[in-house]
Amino acid sequence: MNEKSSSDTADALDILNILDMIPHRYPMLLVDRLIDIVPGESAVGIKNVTMNEPHFQGHFPNRPIMPGVMIVESMAQTAGVLVIKSLGAESQGKHVFFMSIDNARFRKPVTPGDTMHVHVKVKQNRGSVWRFSGEVMVDGKKVAEADFAAMIVD
Repeated sequence: MNEKSSSDTADALDILNILDMIPHRYPMLLVDRLIDIVPGESAVGIKNVTMNEPHFQGHFPNRPIMPGVMIVESMAQTAGVLVIKSLGAESQGKHVFFMSIDNARFRKPVTPGDTMHVHVKVKQNRGSVWRFSGEVMVDGKKVAEADFAAMIVD
């Protein structure tokens, strides 16, 4: 069998690539794969939402809904991987830290069984500060959006 994994293509990163690029681990790793990557410009992250995630025990016991802050964190992690991918060898020993968030809107609940498509676009890159816009789609419908910024640190 000669199947290609997503890590075999220039425009996709699988979970093993992501684990090499950002320090997040379960239960805070909120991106499973990146697709459609344009270094320095944009990327689409995939997050498969499952019932066994710990926040669903309390949010909410009888109606599990993914917390908005976790959705925003998924945007930030997707952007962080995009930054590391964009910087290439220059990213060695550096981390991407979340700086700010503006204009966050949550339009529809995200629940177990959903697949989030996390679209991030670079709005600005000045020195160590990167600014992004993000949208999260489930089944082709926008469920969340935000503008946010991150800083590259040693």
